[in-house]
Amino acid sequence: MENSLSIFVKEMRKQFGLTQVDLAEKSGVGLRFVRELEQGKTTLRLDKVNQVLALFGRKVGPVRLDEGNGGE
Repeated sequence: MENSLSIFVKEMRKQFGLTQVDLAEKSGVGLRFVRELEQGKTTLRLDKVNQVLALFGRKVGPVRLDEGNGGE
């Protein structure tokens, strides 16, 4: 199954010319966390996800679902 978060992080990392090690160091998380994030692990700490996303000017937050997808 496609994981848009993992794809986004991987694409942004490459766009900024960062290795996984660089991303881990710059965001203050462990290399293992970066690898799990990019591999689409379904259980990750949101505070750490946001630490990584902050490098790209983003953060995880509540998003309204489309009506066709079971939203209000």
